Amino acid sequence: MARYQRAHSSSLALIAAAASWGTATAISKRAVDEVPPLTLLPIELAISVAVLGVAMRFSRRPLALSPELRQLGYLGVLNPGVSYALSLAGLARITASTSVLLWAAEPVLILVLAYLMLRDRASPALVGCAGAALIGVTLVVAQPGRHGSALGVALTLAGVAACAAYTVLSTQLLHEESSMSVVLVQQVAALGFSLVLFAGSLVVGEPPNLSDVSAAAWASALAAGLLYYALAFWFYVSGLRGVRPGYAGMFINLVPVFGLAASYALLHERLSPRQAAGAAMILVAVMIIARLQARAHRRGPVPLAEHARQREE
Repeated sequence: MARYQRAHSSSLALIAAAASWGTATAISKRAVDEVPPLTLLPIELAISVAVLGVAMRFSRRPLALSPELRQLGYLGVLNPGVSYALSLAGLARITASTSVLLWAAEPVLILVLAYLMLRDRASPALVGCAGAALIGVTLVVAQPGRHGSALGVALTLAGVAACAAYTVLSTQLLHEESSMSVVLVQQVAALGFSLVLFAGSLVVGEPPNLSDVSAAAWASALAAGLLYYALAFWFYVSGLRGVRPGYAGMFINLVPVFGLAASYALLHERLSPRQAAGAAMILVAVMIIARLQARAHRRGPVPLAEHARQREE
């Protein structure tokens, strides 16, 4: 029962993470239209780190840099560092609705990486649903010219791949460290990485002109920093504790649900008939996966993070 309750709590946290990422993508699109991606990334991360630092202070939890927490911190360079640098660069070239739908490729990549790196086998039903979601993604990006450039699609998918690798590696290191500590350390590392990228962009190009950035774009950057990084990553790291990486990855398919709704409401974006068909395939696959995994967790599977704790004991 305790294991099932933990899995249920993890599922709710992963749904909240998907909602935060999907909604924040539409908000970030408003900001990235006026602020260059390599400038926007450190701004949003700085906002997130400041909020997380204040939250840690009020929680009165000591931040002890254990060897495991240090390793998790290094993963922050991968995600949100590399992953979101690529994702924001892609978002500047494609629509927000296309961006969130591309993230449905992540669960497939997680399944592949989990098998290659951890020999974690997925059930045939799970693989079939992931394949259906991937077909849906293909339909979404089959005509990228209508909703953005091929380069924007490629950059976004590269960011998705980095995030998939982060998910698989993180499940092996999450033990007793608090979720807030993990997210704060990772985002400090990501902030440092983003500042290096920003400095590099100044060396090879002209400084960004921020004098003409609208108040709406600055407000969007602030909101995205809170939602995209602080809240979303806290929910995601909390959810990763109780499930296997393949199961956690399936919830990424919910990002388009919230992202499409936010893109419609905030940016007035519309999908083509082919993209709508692809989105429907993605959503149906997610619903089937959720039911399959709920049944599986009632039978009591042990998440990989728990296996790791048992090995140490």
